[in-house]
Amino acid sequence: MKTVSNVVRDYRHVSPQMRDRVQAVIDELGYRPNRTGRSLATGRSNVIGLAFPDLRNPYFAELAHVIARVAEERGYRILMTETGGTDDGERAALLDRESGMVDGVLMQPQSLRGAELERVRNGTPIVVFGEDPEPADADHVAIDNVAAAAEAVAHLVRSGRRRIGFLGHEPGHPGRTSALRLRGYRQALDDAGLRFDPDLLIARGDENAHGAEVALDAALVRGLELDALLCREDLAAIGALRSLRRHGISVPGDVAVIGWDAIQLGASTDPSITSVAPDTRALAEQALDLLLLRIGGSTEPGRHVVVGHELVLRESAP
Repeated sequence: MKTVSNVVRDYRHVSPQMRDRVQAVIDELGYRPNRTGRSLATGRSNVIGLAFPDLRNPYFAELAHVIARVAEERGYRILMTETGGTDDGERAALLDRESGMVDGVLMQPQSLRGAELERVRNGTPIVVFGEDPEPADADHVAIDNVAAAAEAVAHLVRSGRRRIGFLGHEPGHPGRTSALRLRGYRQALDDAGLRFDPDLLIARGDENAHGAEVALDAALVRGLELDALLCREDLAAIGALRSLRRHGISVPGDVAVIGWDAIQLGASTDPSITSVAPDTRALAEQALDLLLLRIGGSTEPGRHVVVGHELVLRESAP
């Protein structure tokens, strides 16, 4: 029985001949290890919680797919939770550890920040996606949002654009990634010697394509003039394309549009969307490796890991 257990666990000290014989019997009998029994014996579930604000957002769905594949490579499964970006939803995701359902949590919090996140997690191993101006003693994995936004705006400037709007401004939310992207936007304008015009900041209500479409519609009706848009994410860019077309404005002829996240849908719109593409594979690998270290007992101070990105050039801003 011990030899069977060693083969199932892939321990290396079993000889190749014995491994083949045992594996043949396992395959013939259709044996599968009992995860519940293993969990009781090891004190671990080999399940990782993954908590995102809104699974309707294609970026979160696509990132979750990559994380699930990388977790599988490391012998773990994923338990998905949609938090709604609320305190209660994020607290519930962290409580899964206390119930023994997961060994640790990967999350992108929108409500819990800094000291409050640290207090609520109560020792739960976590890794946070995104940058936080009030970092808790937890590991963070993110792209450099400031640099990425500056690169996108610099591309627009090089193509001759001078009235560059920012669609997806979130006033009153300094901790959101949109604030970091706005900082990069302004930095690139300064570098190009262009005056910052607050009228070019376009806030939106609902965090979806329709919300962006409505917001840009209102700005254009007010008489806003622009020749380019940096959008907070690709969903906002999709809404922008609809609004601009309805107002008889050509893309990229009259207005160039850049999105963010490089979701698959953005390659199929008309025109296809130029977009900032985070390295999702690197995000998944770095986050999981950090979390597994925490699950294994690491007590090192919280680390902030920056992964790469690229500007994927498509038709909306070639």
